[in-house]
This record gives sequence, structure tokens and C-alpha cells, in this order.
Amino acid sequence: MSETTERTDVLVIGSGFGGAVAAYHLAAGGAKVTVLERGPWLESEDFEHDYKLGSSYTRVFDFVVGDGMSVLGGNCVGGGSVVYFAAMPRAPRFVFERKGAIGRRMWPKSVSRDTLEPWYDRVEESLSVSRQGWEDVSYAGGLWAAACHRAGRTANPLAVAIDNSKCVNCNFMMAGCRFEAKHSLTSNYLPAAIAHGAEIRPLHEVQYLERTTEGGYRIHYNIVHDEDYRLRNGSGTIEAKIVVMAAGAAATPVILQRSEAHLGRMPHAVGRYFSGNGERLNTAILNEDKVAELLGLSRGEGELPYGANAIGRGPTVASWDRLDGSLPEYSRYSLEQLYFPPGLGTILAQAPGATGPAWFGREKREILRNWKSWLTIFSMTEDDNEGVFGPPPATGNAHRISQQMLGRGSLTYRPTDNTWHGWRQSDAEVKEILEKDGLARVMPWTNDLVGAYTVHPLASCRMGDDQHTSALDDTNELRGHPGIFVTDGSAVPGALTVNPAMTIAAVAERAMPGIVAAAQRRGVAVSYGAPTPNGRRGGRENSLPLLPASA
Repeated sequence: MSETTERTDVLVIGSGFGGAVAAYHLAAGGAKVTVLERGPWLESEDFEHDYKLGSSYTRVFDFVVGDGMSVLGGNCVGGGSVVYFAAMPRAPRFVFERKGAIGRRMWPKSVSRDTLEPWYDRVEESLSVSRQGWEDVSYAGGLWAAACHRAGRTANPLAVAIDNSKCVNCNFMMAGCRFEAKHSLTSNYLPAAIAHGAEIRPLHEVQYLERTTEGGYRIHYNIVHDEDYRLRNGSGTIEAKIVVMAAGAAATPVILQRSEAHLGRMPHAVGRYFSGNGERLNTAILNEDKVAELLGLSRGEGELPYGANAIGRGPTVASWDRLDGSLPEYSRYSLEQLYFPPGLGTILAQAPGATGPAWFGREKREILRNWKSWLTIFSMTEDDNEGVFGPPPATGNAHRISQQMLGRGSLTYRPTDNTWHGWRQSDAEVKEILEKDGLARVMPWTNDLVGAYTVHPLASCRMGDDQHTSALDDTNELRGHPGIFVTDGSAVPGALTVNPAMTIAAVAERAMPGIVAAAQRRGVAVSYGAPTPNGRRGGRENSLPLLPASA
């Protein structure tokens, strides 16, 4: 290679939860860190609150249609944190003991709720996660809680990464927060990484990796056109001693598959055991008269008692009655009130009790007229990790169909009987709660158009102790490829039954001392021990032992 070849100590691929955590700690420890992010870099004033095609939300999303499963994720600096609803629960204890389809514990024996607890603490401190009171929940969340109570269930406010003093209840969280009330990574880990010298390059899409003669890695990337993501504005390479893969569970395995021709054989589990977090959506069309009669709710004379689908924020209330470790696997799930915006939601919602097609036609048009009276319930169940990625496309993570957002991917997903059991059981409970005494009519979203769907892809390069069913060891290092680490959702072994952002970030935090040690062994002058991005150190003390602290 030429002497002018670009070099860095650590190359981070992706700037979501896994990438941002790594970029901050390695830069704060003194390493030269470069972050390549496929999506654009948008400021808060760039977020348009309209959900129209061609506006900012088509730039920050990546919607990949697979065979039997479609994945919606973030595509911008900050990754999924820019478009997430900021729900930050910790995974239940039983999750770490799950066996799934392989019949033995999926998680490494070194990882449990107890051993992950101090890393959860660090994330909670870093993202200023708060535990909401009932005075903080949205109107939709309050209605869901009232319906649960009436049906003999419990409900709880969610822990969230939101500054409620800044939130204006606009319900456009999913398109990016204009008011900086949501604690996206662009307000903590990423600016802290930049302050320590990390460089973030948007619109850089990594294609594949190869080894250098010095034992490091050469990363090949394309520069994406800022308006039409199908076009290229150039390409390049950069060499690094350590690579942190954090492109997301629908992209990290694709990059590694494409790299196999250059790096050699990949672990069997790369691109296998994909989980959609067992996700399922139901839409309830509320009977406004029954809302007043049965729940005693009123918003004043002349107003619909509910009529609040476009007011508030994302999920604020969940029912966790089924998160009971004594229950059999595939029968545990959470039920969470969720605002899903017009567009995809109105397309996939089905008309309850339709005599003809449920997702289009006369009866569908009728429920669209009552869109303000919708309540969407999000189920997170236990699936069977049945997703498999086929041969990778020539470039990118998918064959891009439109200028932005839409692509066709290589993921195949065939739900097993176990997965269907969890979906049907959660569907039945949502129906039981909300249809009691005619409060609402409920129907699950259709799978006919884009298959099953997930906004929380997991496990496509999962960690574990069994080399045949996991791609990573318990330090998040890729088996057979020292110096390559995976810290995004693809490292999480299986469905979590709750929103996964908190766990993804905690697993990434847990991996950092080991990644720093690996970098040191490769000659990088780096240490570990920085406080949280906001300067707090309380959570750090519980995650000892640390490597020698940085100054």
C-alpha cells in the first residue's frame, strides 16, 4: 500500500447505540477513532414533522423488505436513537436464561441480569433515563392503563430517555425530535466522542473488510449521494488496528458475509438466528361512547372522550403481567401502548370483522375516517430466531428500490409454531382487554404485504458460549477474526420481550474494557475509565474492575 494510505487506530462502523458507546470510550481513552455512518447528519431543525415522502423522515429511516420479514431502522448519525421512542426498560431476568430453538442457554454464562446490572446503571446515567410517574404519561397511555385496570390487569409507566420539561407532546418522536427533548445519541455519547477527537463521517457506507499485512484491517467504503442513496459520490479505504461493527442487525451480518471472500471463513452464526424481537402490532378502533361510559373519560363538551391518536408521544405505559419467569417459554410477553404514525400504520392496520379484504377496500376506508380514535398496542414476545440472511447484495445492506428509505433485502423469515404461539397468545390478550363490553374492536396488523415486521432487529451475529450457534465470544469479538468486535443489536442473542435499546447499550458498555485491552495489545495508546458522557461517575464505580483510568 502507498505511504499515503489513510489510517486510524479504531474504525467504528455505524453510530447507533453500539457504535456511539464504542466511539466515546475509545476516543476518551486516547485512541484515534473514525466513525463511518451510512446515513446523513441532520440537526434538530432539519426534522420535518409531516411524514410526507421526500421529507426528512425518508432520509433517516431504512425500510428493508425481506422474504417473510421487513425491518424498519434508523439511517442517520445517531442511528436508531434518532427515530426510537426512547423507551428504556431493562430486560427481565428470565430472558438471560432462555434456551430457544437450540435447547440450551443462548446467552454466555458470564452474562446475566445480575452481571449486566452495573452496565445498565451506566447507560441510565449517560442517557438521563427517568422513571415516569402517572402525571407524565400520554392520554393514550392513560386510556390503555384504564382499560387494563378494568380488565383485571396491571399497567406501569415506562422508563424513558426524555426530558419531559422540553416535550411538547407533538407525537413526532419517530421522525426525530425538533425540540431536543428526546435523549438521542446526538446529545450525549456522540458529541462527547467528538470532543475527545473522534471523527464522524456521514454518508459513508462500508462494503467489506480485508486484512492488512501488518495484521490490521482495511475497510472499503462507498460515499453515498446525499439525496439519492442509489448513487455513489466516490469510494475509499481506511486501515485500522481494531474494527467495531455496529451497523445494525440488518447490515452488520451483510457486511461480514461480503467480507468472507477477503477475510476467510465466517462463523456459522453470521447472518443466522435473526430475531425480530417477537414483535406484533394490533390496532384498536375505540368506541368513543363506550370510552365515556365504561372508563368515565371526558375531554370537555363537544370533544371526543378519547380522539387522541395524534396527541402525546410514543409509548408511555406497558402491561408486564406476562413477564413472569415461571411461565413456559414462548408464552411471556409485554403489551405496550404505542403511537405509530400515519403512512405504514394506516396501510397495515386491518379493519376488524371485515367481510372482504381487511387491509383495503370499503371497510378499511371506514376505519380510516375514525383514525383519531385508534389505539395501537405493541407486543414483544419470544420468537425462535428463525431469520436467515441469504447471499449479500453487490453493495450495501439491500438492493435499494427508491432514492431513500426503501430496499429489498436478503433476509428470509419463516415463523415457527413457537413464534406463532406467542403472537396468537398476545393478540388474544389485547383483544380480551380492549373488546371487553364493547370498548373497542381489535385486529392485528396484516402480514400479507411485507411479512412480519420489526423495529428492533436482533441476534444476526449473536454472542454466546457455543461456537456453532454464536458468532461472537462473550467479549463481543468475532470468532476467528481477532480485532473485530460487534456491539450493536446483532450481538444480543435473542428476543428480549421489552424494548431493546437499554440492553443493546448495556452490552456495548460491558464490551468496552475488553475492546480497550485488545487495542492495547495491538499497540494503541488507549486506556479505559472515562466517566459518563455528561461527566457523572456514580455508575462507573459499580462496573469495576476497570483498566487503568484515563486522566
